Amino acid sequence: MQAISLFELQSFLRQVVALNFPDALWVRCEIAQLSQSRGHVYLELVEKAENENEPTAQASAVIWQSAQRRLQSKLGAANWKALLQVGAEVLLRVKVEHHERYGLKLMVDDIDPSYTLGKLEQRRRQLYEQLKQQGLLGKNGDLPLRPVLQRIAVISSETAAGFQDFLQHLGENVYGYTFKSSLFPAAMQGALVETEVLKQLLAIQRRIAGFDAVVLIRGGGAKLDLAGFDSLALCEAIAKFPLPILTGIGHDVDETLVDLVAHTALKTPTAVADYLLQHNLHFESQLLELSQFLRYQAAESFHAAELQLSTCIQSLQTIPQLILARQQDKLQRIAAELPLVARYQQREQVQKIEQLEQICQLLSIEGTLQRGFALVSKNGKPVASAQEIMADESLEIEFRDGVIQSKVK
Repeated sequence: MQAISLFELQSFLRQVVALNFPDALWVRCEIAQLSQSRGHVYLELVEKAENENEPTAQASAVIWQSAQRRLQSKLGAANWKALLQVGAEVLLRVKVEHHERYGLKLMVDDIDPSYTLGKLEQRRRQLYEQLKQQGLLGKNGDLPLRPVLQRIAVISSETAAGFQDFLQHLGENVYGYTFKSSLFPAAMQGALVETEVLKQLLAIQRRIAGFDAVVLIRGGGAKLDLAGFDSLALCEAIAKFPLPILTGIGHDVDETLVDLVAHTALKTPTAVADYLLQHNLHFESQLLELSQFLRYQAAESFHAAELQLSTCIQSLQTIPQLILARQQDKLQRIAAELPLVARYQQREQVQKIEQLEQICQLLSIEGTLQRGFALVSKNGKPVASAQEIMADESLEIEFRDGVIQSKVK
């Protein structure tokens, strides 16, 4: 059996690679691991089948220091850092080399950022449709804001310039409002954004009674830096969070999915601070308007009461005089009418007396006798009934012109 040495095999493979791949190639892959040493960047690249986590291909790659400087200058430091993230899908131009000792190695000399952005946008659209179907877009916005927002839970990087701008803008406000901001530090770019922000949301929820709202802020950066905020798990957590969440992720044009599910999306951390100030100013303005209204109403009520009191005073001053004048007029009328009434009453009473005297005269014995009646008496007593008279009794019968004696038969 013929055998060859390992060096001979590796030399043969090097020749095969050199003959078959003389020029650089563009390769689609995902960054699985990344490390840096002495200015060089070492990558582990993988390719995965759709909806599977296990790689179907894997290779090592390196970006030498000279290529790194050139690419950073070409892409910009922010884009360069955003592209080189674990889990990022990238399109690399590589020179395939094989070394007898170090084996197969891919030398990266260029990166196409548009490929990564395209992949991110495709993924973003898929997640957008999923969030839309679940009814999570704007869901957090249905929560009412408290009239005053002072106790703020802030999720940000402690060293982020945006966080310092946020604190400074709140602390130096011209209205004199005070705020209590509690920082919950988390990564604001890269693969750890989802994990750390979710962790801090849970921490805030455990202390939810101590906060009025949550603020998620970071400073400016490249578009690729925002990829961590296009996370399904993060969007679901924010949409369903029991407190309003305000975002200021530091971008002017693009919206992340987190912005679409948050209560209010603002451009920068400073804009978030302005929003809080204006919200509290609106409440204070309402209080001032209410205070002015109450003062106006009180003044109107006082003025009306004062007028009513003045009217009452005038009435008290004039009404007794009017009553007295009326009573005096009445007394004068009575005084004027009293003699007439007295004479009339006297005349009327005289007539009544005369009538009574006539009646009395008519009803007297003399009057009765004068009218033709007779008075029968027995033993000096008047007889009123025939039953009082017995036979053979003597009676006296008095007429107007005399008395006769009679005997009853």
